[in-house]
Amino acid sequence: MAAGAKATYAAPAVQKTFEILELLEAHPAGLLVSEMAVLLGRSVGELFRIVIVVEQLGYLRKSLKDDRYSVAYKLLDLAYRATPAHDLVDAARPVMRRLAVDTGQSCHLVVLNEGSGLVIAREHNPGTRGFALRLGATVDLLASCSGKVLLAFAAAETRTAAIARAVAEGHAVERGTLERQLAQIRTAGHAQRKSPITLGVTDISYPVFGFDGLVAAALTIPFLRLIDGSQQVDIDAARALLADAAAAVTRTLTSAD
Repeated sequence: MAAGAKATYAAPAVQKTFEILELLEAHPAGLLVSEMAVLLGRSVGELFRIVIVVEQLGYLRKSLKDDRYSVAYKLLDLAYRATPAHDLVDAARPVMRRLAVDTGQSCHLVVLNEGSGLVIAREHNPGTRGFALRLGATVDLLASCSGKVLLAFAAAETRTAAIARAVAEGHAVERGTLERQLAQIRTAGHAQRKSPITLGVTDISYPVFGFDGLVAAALTIPFLRLIDGSQQVDIDAARALLADAAAAVTRTLTSAD
């Protein structure tokens, strides 16, 4: 082997396992083994035994209705327990519950996941009407409030790597505009913008910091303004409560032994 060359190792079963898991990420309703084979360009025989074993281990679940396989919550639980997300969610959950009650709005917690954001916790508003992202949802790092907060307060090398990864994944960015936006967010201490997707929703996001002083997550309220004005608090009050909540989670994380 040439000096400096990186060794490569083949583990076909492992590769196929992760291909299946990543494929199912985009199909939360599940897929038949035959559908997986078509989408992955592999034979049913290549995938069938792997799917059965991964199901037996508890990382896939099979629908009793139509034999479709989807990712089980055990995988999410493993990710929580094996990463800092576990401590982060434990610290944030009671604060998020109180925030949802006090504002009458839903909220969610987003972490940096390579070239995107990932929702690792959420709390629904206690009323009959509301708007919320699903747990495990992927967030556009370059366009969303949460993503821009994560980028704005990240270390320079982390921010550069995350932007490069997002661009490599097909997300467009105008670097000068983005850098100006991130500088404004750092100055303001938070991000706020009308949702480009959902009418009547304004996203507000604040950073949460870890014990190392680096941004650990973005705590976000998708503030839903009702036509009749009957929301529990106005957007200014919600923003103040969100700021206090993010600071409370930071205090918990930074005071932990």
